[in-house]
Amino acid sequence: MQCRGIRGAITVPANNKESIVAATEKLLGEMTQANKIEIKDIAAIFFTTTSDLNAEFPATATRELGWPQHLGLRILMLVNTEKGPEEIVHIYLGGAKRLKNRS
Repeated sequence: MQCRGIRGAITVPANNKESIVAATEKLLGEMTQANKIEIKDIAAIFFTTTSDLNAEFPATATRELGWPQHLGLRILMLVNTEKGPEEIVHIYLGGAKRLKNRS
């Protein structure tokens, strides 16, 4: 199995919580249905918006859809390096240490 990126974008009719959440839910639904994605198979989702959409964070929609939530902060740092994959040190702190052994 390989990790693949799936892009999606949608315009939002207004800069308010309801419009942002509704548009995000619609886009996530279309993306998962079109690609036959099960929620358990999603490794990460990066949400970005244009600067004029600031009334709500799009990830709020995942909570409203009932997707699993974790009180965690995650960072994916993309770096240019000569190191091989086996030389990279991934850091898991606090309760996130249990995630280290997940595949």
